[in-house]
Amino acid sequence: MNFLKSFLILFSVALCTPKFYAQEKLPLIPYPQKVDFNEGFFKIPKDFKVNLDLPLREANKIFFAFNLFNKSKIIFKKGTKNSQISFGLLPPKLENRAKDYYEIKIYQSEIIISSESEEGRFNGINTLFQLINFYEKEGKIPCMEITDSPKFQWRGMHLDVARHFFTVDEVKKYIDYLAMYKFNTFHWHLTDDQGWRIEIKKYPKLTEIGAWRNGSMVGKYSDNTFDDKRYGGFYTQEQIKEVVKYAAERHITVVPEIEMPGHAVAAIASYPELGCTGKQIEVEKKWGVFEDVFCPKPETFTFLENVLAEVMPLFPSEYIHIGGDECPKENWKKCAHCQNLIKEKGLKDEHELQSYFIQKIEKFVNAHGKKIIGWDEILEGGLAPNAAVMSWRGTEGGIAAAQQKHFVVMSPGEFCYFDHYQNNPATEPIAFGGYTSAEKVYSFNPIPEKLKDDEKKYILGAQANLWSEYILDFKQVEYMIFPRMMALSEVLWGTNNDFNDFKLRFQKNAKTLDKLKVNYNKESINQPLKNPYK
Repeated sequence: MNFLKSFLILFSVALCTPKFYAQEKLPLIPYPQKVDFNEGFFKIPKDFKVNLDLPLREANKIFFAFNLFNKSKIIFKKGTKNSQISFGLLPPKLENRAKDYYEIKIYQSEIIISSESEEGRFNGINTLFQLINFYEKEGKIPCMEITDSPKFQWRGMHLDVARHFFTVDEVKKYIDYLAMYKFNTFHWHLTDDQGWRIEIKKYPKLTEIGAWRNGSMVGKYSDNTFDDKRYGGFYTQEQIKEVVKYAAERHITVVPEIEMPGHAVAAIASYPELGCTGKQIEVEKKWGVFEDVFCPKPETFTFLENVLAEVMPLFPSEYIHIGGDECPKENWKKCAHCQNLIKEKGLKDEHELQSYFIQKIEKFVNAHGKKIIGWDEILEGGLAPNAAVMSWRGTEGGIAAAQQKHFVVMSPGEFCYFDHYQNNPATEPIAFGGYTSAEKVYSFNPIPEKLKDDEKKYILGAQANLWSEYILDFKQVEYMIFPRMMALSEVLWGTNNDFNDFKLRFQKNAKTLDKLKVNYNKESINQPLKNPYK
């Protein structure tokens, strides 16, 4: 069964069997901003008549696929009389509404989903499907009104495909999971020391050489053991376009990451002249941080500008992620060109040299109508004028950036690194380290209390990161994101409140994950807030 079919089983199987009363909380994740119950019930019909006076486009596909698994027939027609589902167009903003705001009104004879945007209608359809699932066996849905919109603009999930590679179909499945829980940003980590994963036509060696390594670390990092299996893969530009289109149909923006100036071993292995030493090196087999980084010389900037010139047209996103993290400066300190450049530009040290590097790249990206976002190390030596910051080393980098009036995406490891353990490491598959339970994720507040009111507006939202050093296949991806991703979805929607209530709703959703054969972590939801294993 292909994944589109199996994904949509989520919207066509009952979540639980006991009778549900209107005064109880709906088993929706993320929970809506406001739900008001009214008298009466909408009887779920054998055949749904859907009025298509407003275009559905993306949502249309989901309705058709839904029909494959629901006993009801879906009848689409413009101007359908006596329709059970119709779509309303809200008037232009009369208040401060998010663009993906929507309303659902369930009457005894009709359900109306209203929004001023396609994104809002898509969110409303997702919510309606969850409701139909839950009430399907009862055959009726309580009359109610839902008014809903997300709190945060950036609701993101990240996937590292450099350490371990995932196929186009697996990436699409990941995107489907994001859509299920109303995420709107997919951060695609495409290059690193252990592999270059995107075709660049001007530089074919990046995928001929840089996409493949001659072995990988095996077992725990401390064991320092390796296999000798050639490992790798990459996406063609046509495949990139396919994934970006697939995500856009689900109202998800794909933000690519091209790492610089550090985490560049795969690129330098392909083109040694990009490093400070000029020596031939291999694509890295080990996990970690390495001294071979891009040398800030003219030929390096020409290379990176040419790479970005091919990357940017593939991604309609406003932002291009340029990494900027974990860049050792040892080779720069020993490099005559780097030291002369520091003197020539009047820079204080190698940290300001990194800032010079990032700002030069930013000017190129800005000239092509895009903006850069980078990990919080791009603050060191001075932040590029228009850059946004992704704060991963705690929240301090995000606070500093917001205070400088730069936009911020919060992604602190303590709450948002899903490569961390969720349970007792003694009973869990090998993970990178750290401890982050679902309850810990649920307790996250992306807006630091330290910020003043006029600074808080620079917090775009947050995202979780899934680094793949110890994630060997897609089943392990599922295991690491579920249920923590569901907890984060409610944080970003702004309705996280009572974790015990969330647990009950997760348990009802878990019945559907079981039907889909999703390899979720069944214990993470029950783990304590604090790490008991230190």
